[in-house]
Amino acid sequence: MSAEYGADQIQILEGLEAVRKRPGMYIGSTSSRGLHHLVYEIVDNSVDEALAGFCKNIDVTIQKDNSITVIDDGRGIPVGINHKAGIPAVEVVFTVLHAGGKFGGGGYKVSGGLHGVGASVVNALSEWLEVRIYNEGKIYFQRYQRGHAVEPLKVIGECEPEKTGTQVSFLPDKEIFEETVYDYDTLKIRLREMAFLTKGLNIILRDDRQEPQYKKEFCYEGGIKEFVSYLNRSKTALYEQIIYCEGMVNDVFVEVALQHNDSYTENCYSFVNNINTPEGGTHLTGFKNALTKTFNDYARKNKLLKDSEPSLNGDDIREGLTAIISIKIGEPQFEGQTKQKLGNSEARGAVDNVVSEQLMIFLEQNPTVAKVILEKSILAQRAREAARKARDLTRRKTALDGMALPGKLADCSDKNPENCEIYIVEGDSAGGSAKTARSRATQAILPLRGKILNVEKARLDKIYANAEIKAMITAFGTGIHEDFDITKLRYHKIILMTDADVDGAHISTLLLTFIYRFMPDLIKEGYVYLAQPPLFKLERNKKVWYAYSDEQLADILNEVGRDQNNKIQRYKGLGEMDAEQLWETTMDPEKRILRRVTMEDADSAEIDLTFNTLMGDKVEPRREFIETNAKFVKNLDI
Repeated sequence: MSAEYGADQIQILEGLEAVRKRPGMYIGSTSSRGLHHLVYEIVDNSVDEALAGFCKNIDVTIQKDNSITVIDDGRGIPVGINHKAGIPAVEVVFTVLHAGGKFGGGGYKVSGGLHGVGASVVNALSEWLEVRIYNEGKIYFQRYQRGHAVEPLKVIGECEPEKTGTQVSFLPDKEIFEETVYDYDTLKIRLREMAFLTKGLNIILRDDRQEPQYKKEFCYEGGIKEFVSYLNRSKTALYEQIIYCEGMVNDVFVEVALQHNDSYTENCYSFVNNINTPEGGTHLTGFKNALTKTFNDYARKNKLLKDSEPSLNGDDIREGLTAIISIKIGEPQFEGQTKQKLGNSEARGAVDNVVSEQLMIFLEQNPTVAKVILEKSILAQRAREAARKARDLTRRKTALDGMALPGKLADCSDKNPENCEIYIVEGDSAGGSAKTARSRATQAILPLRGKILNVEKARLDKIYANAEIKAMITAFGTGIHEDFDITKLRYHKIILMTDADVDGAHISTLLLTFIYRFMPDLIKEGYVYLAQPPLFKLERNKKVWYAYSDEQLADILNEVGRDQNNKIQRYKGLGEMDAEQLWETTMDPEKRILRRVTMEDADSAEIDLTFNTLMGDKVEPRREFIETNAKFVKNLDI
C-alpha cells in the first residue's frame, strides 16, 4: 500500500532541525571530512576578525575527550539584545541559521565562512557547545545542547578591562558523525594554510590527548611569499627572489606570489577571502592571462623571442611554477554550493591589472631572472611540440593498424566499464599468475616490466616515449593531460598490484605519481585502488590461513595455538604465490581486500608537496620526511 501524500505530509523543519536532518547539505558529509569542517567553521569566524584587523591570536586545542576549544582575541561576539530576535546577539549567532555580521551593515568588509550558517551549524551538530565572551571587564557564558540554549546568557566572572575575545568549546555529536576522533595532522595542514593566507596572524594548535602535549605554532609575517617558499622547499628554485604583486582595484584586494623551480609540474593555488577555490575561477583566469601576455611582451621586446618564432603559451610559461593567488572581495559569488569556483567578473580584471603592471616592472628590473624563466619556457615549448607529434603519431598509428590496445594487455570480455577492472601488475611472472587466476569476463591484466618512469622528473615528450606509460594510457582509454576524457574510461576499478615489500611500495608510488599528475580525476572519482596481497601464510595440519598484517597473524596464532606444527611463510612477492593462491587471497572479489585511493581538493597543496618530497631531486626534504614518519612504518623489509 502506498504511503499517503497530502498537504499534511509536507514537513516544516524548525530552526536547526533541518541541519540535524540533512547535515551533508551544510558541511558536505558526516565522515571525517565533515567532522573537521566543524573546526574550520569556528576558526573561520576568528580569521574574519583578523581580516577585519581586530584579532592577532587564535588558539585551537583538541581536548582529552576529543572536544575542541577555539580561543581568539578579537572583539568578542556582541552580547547585547538583538531587538529583532529579542534575545542576545550571541544566542542568535549560535541558534539561528543565516544570522551573522557578514550580510552588510559594516561588521565585516570581507569574510569567509558559510554565509552566516557556520556557528549555528556547528552548534546543531554538537552534543554540547559552550561559548565564553570577554568584553568590558566581564566574562559572559552560555551553554547549548544539540543546538538549543540550556540556560540564558549570564556573567560568570570578571576579566581585565582591556581583554576581549571569544572562546568556543564543542563536542561533535556521535548521533550525527560516523567517526568523532580528530586527526591532528589534518587540522595542522589547514591551520598552517590559514596562517600563510593571513599575514602576521598567530595560530596555535595543541593536542592534549598526547603525552607530552603536541603543540605547533604558525605565524608568517611574509604571508603568501612564505607559502610559496614552503611549497618549493622540496625543489630547486630557478631564482632566489619570490615575485610578489599586491594592489587594490575596484574594491578587490589582490595578492600574488610566485617562483619557478626546476620541476616540470605547475602548482597554482587560488583563494578568495582565505577560501580555497580548487576549480579556480575568474581570479585564476586573470592571473594566467597576465602571466602569458607579460612574458610574451617582455620576450619580444628584449629579442628573447624572434618575430618568426611562435608565442609561448600559458603551459610553457607555467612549467615548474608555484604560485599563490589570493584575493579579498566584499561579495564573492561562487559557482555551486561548495565554493570551488569564483564567478565575480571584476576579480578577473583586478588580478590581470595588478599582475601585468607589477610583473613587467619586476622583469625589467631583474633581466637575469626574466632570461632564466624564458629559457625554461622555450625548452618547455619545444618539448610540448615534440610530445604533440608523438601523440599525433600514436593516434594515426592506432587508427591505421587497428592495434588500439597494447600487446601485453590481457583484456576482459565484458565491455561495460562499470563491471570491468584492470590489474596493473609488477613483473611478468606475477602477471602470468594473474592472467591464469583472473575472472576473464571482468578482470583485465596489464603486466609492467620493472619500475616505470618517474614523471616528477620528466617532461611530457619523455613521458609519451615511455613504453610502460604508453601501455597504461592506451589501456585506460581516457588520454592524459588536456586530452583527458573520463567518459572514455574502460575500467571502473584500476587496481595497482605490487609486491608487499619496499620495491613494491616504490612501484606503487611511481604509478600513483603518474596518475595524480596526469589523470587526477581517476583518483578524485574513486577509480584507483591498491591491492592488498597477504603478508603471511600459516599452514597447520593441512589447513591454511592467510594474514594481511602482523596483528592478524597474532590473532590467528592465538586462535589455533602456537606450536611446532605451525608452518609460517612470509611472502616477499606476488611471484611466490601460484595462480590459485593469488586468486584466493588478492583477486577474488568475495574475499580480497582493496584500499581505495582518495584525495580532497582542499588538500591538493599538501599532496603536491608530498609527491615533490618523495619523488623530486632534493634529498634533504626526503630524509626529513622519512625521519618524521619512520615511527608509523609497519612490515618493512630491510
